Amino acid sequence: MATSKRKKAKQDIGIPENTFLFESAWEVCNQVGGIYTVIRSKVPSVIEKWGKDNYCLIGPYFQDQADAHFDAATDYSTPIGKAVLTLQERGFDIHYGQWIISGRPNVVLFNPYSVFDKLGEIRNNLWENYHISIPENDDLLNQVTAFGYQVLEFFHYLNHSGFCDNSVIAHFHEWMAGLPIPGIRKNNLKIKTVFTTHATLLGRYLAMNDPEFYDHLPFYNWEDEANRFNVKPIAEIERASAHGSHVFTTVSEITGLECTHLLGRTPDLLLPNGLNIVRYEALHQIQNQHVQIKEQINNFVRGHFFQSYSFDLDKTLYFFTSGRYEYQNKGYDLTLEALARLNYKMQQADIDMTIVTFFITRQPFYSFNPEVLQSKAQIEDVRLVCEEIKEQVGKRLYNHIVSADGPYEFPDLREMVDDYLRLKLRRNIQSWKTHQLPKIVTHTLKDDKKDDILNFLRTSNLVNNRHDKVKIVYHPDFISTANPLFKMDYTQFVRGCHLGIFPSMYEPWGYTPLECLASGLPSITSDMAGFGDYVVNEIDDYEEKGMYIIKRRQRDFGETAEDLANIMFEFVKYSRRDRIALRYKCEESSLHFDWSNLGRYYDDAYRMVVER
Repeated sequence: MATSKRKKAKQDIGIPENTFLFESAWEVCNQVGGIYTVIRSKVPSVIEKWGKDNYCLIGPYFQDQADAHFDAATDYSTPIGKAVLTLQERGFDIHYGQWIISGRPNVVLFNPYSVFDKLGEIRNNLWENYHISIPENDDLLNQVTAFGYQVLEFFHYLNHSGFCDNSVIAHFHEWMAGLPIPGIRKNNLKIKTVFTTHATLLGRYLAMNDPEFYDHLPFYNWEDEANRFNVKPIAEIERASAHGSHVFTTVSEITGLECTHLLGRTPDLLLPNGLNIVRYEALHQIQNQHVQIKEQINNFVRGHFFQSYSFDLDKTLYFFTSGRYEYQNKGYDLTLEALARLNYKMQQADIDMTIVTFFITRQPFYSFNPEVLQSKAQIEDVRLVCEEIKEQVGKRLYNHIVSADGPYEFPDLREMVDDYLRLKLRRNIQSWKTHQLPKIVTHTLKDDKKDDILNFLRTSNLVNNRHDKVKIVYHPDFISTANPLFKMDYTQFVRGCHLGIFPSMYEPWGYTPLECLASGLPSITSDMAGFGDYVVNEIDDYEEKGMYIIKRRQRDFGETAEDLANIMFEFVKYSRRDRIALRYKCEESSLHFDWSNLGRYYDDAYRMVVER
């Protein structure tokens, strides 16, 4: 039944039944960034159409990652298994098995270091045949080069073994996986290639250094700029991969412009990113999860802020922003300016609410701030003493009531607490309380004085004063269950918040607002992000569904900051009932971005490459 269903699915998208699909990415079994989420979340929907026997992923082998993500095969009788054994005999360290994720797809992993003795020969070949210049002293480029060489040899073997006599598609993601493409074309291997760039590295560097990046795009000389930023080898790989592929794709219209001008080829198709959306059977579960996880965030806030002063947690909203530390590209500068304006607006309007905004990113640090950890430990001591008192009072109150003669009178509970526990609680509270302001940053940064986020907060005096309506928690590391402050993973943390803020200046796609949507969380992004641009063009009434898009193209920074502050200000004025209703709408709208829907764009790319 499943086989005939897959057969029909391939016929519907115009792909021959016996077509085999390889998908290659540096982040297969190797969690580095956003492409890991793209590939991993897409796998179940791909297997549903192609079947496990007609689909295989390709990635690098790093033992620390493989130990957690990879199961080695025991059966090497398949054509791919035989290819792996043959290349192992040639001295390549290649591993065949399954990726331990939903769908358990087959994977082939290549250890780049196993051919480092051939790097000189490989570099010479790349220069002579494709004018790609790989330096000797760059470890990442050496790994990518060695990986690309092994993948090309793997495809050479499959081609000569007759495996490629049937239709074979190889889909390469990003420059780190794209290096085999020029060799496949030069050697006329019977493999149809698709290349997807999720962002150009040169574009990322340019955007970080030019506030008018998109206006200047048509006028950049790619070679001059690549030399200026010392990324010419990567730019050469990107261009060779884009020009060598049969079908060239990217993730958004805005990144397509970047490709046209910096890579010299306009993408044939756009492949927007989706997620594997897990729906709840009952809508109230969304709110229940939010309330449960919010209480865990409340515990952090009590320990972090309440030693200095307190505020009503029932009238507190949690905002957050996250992503790699690119101060302007990710819109951290705009977010901070808007939060400062929001703080002023709330004070002027005398709104009885508090906003705690979390900045979750990654910056070099020495360790957790010892005072933050100490406060966390001290409030835990206070809680434990309260539990002791509760247990003692409970037992004594029960005994007093059931053994009392005469009319019922409620006793004085203070008399039921031992002096020892009273003193212990008093000492714990006194050692915990402080007159200092709550810390802005949870860690001890390595370069505190040059940190742009901290410098803005200090200059604007947004430093967690008692009178501030907007409080800041800057957490320069990603959240995980091993984190002693939060003790939850990132997706849980998102569910416990109320609003995500991602007003990027440069963002080829932007998974963070989509992750918010899937968690039933409204978010703000910009029309400069691929996701925001897609929403504006494809989704009706998107603001009513919790997707707020601010316009950043050709607009003054101050105007945009005011727009962002006003959106947040209006959100603060929502009633609890309004926020719950919006949470349900977000969860409902997220279905549009499920791979069962957005996978059709990949189908279009595979149909196009088969036809070509």
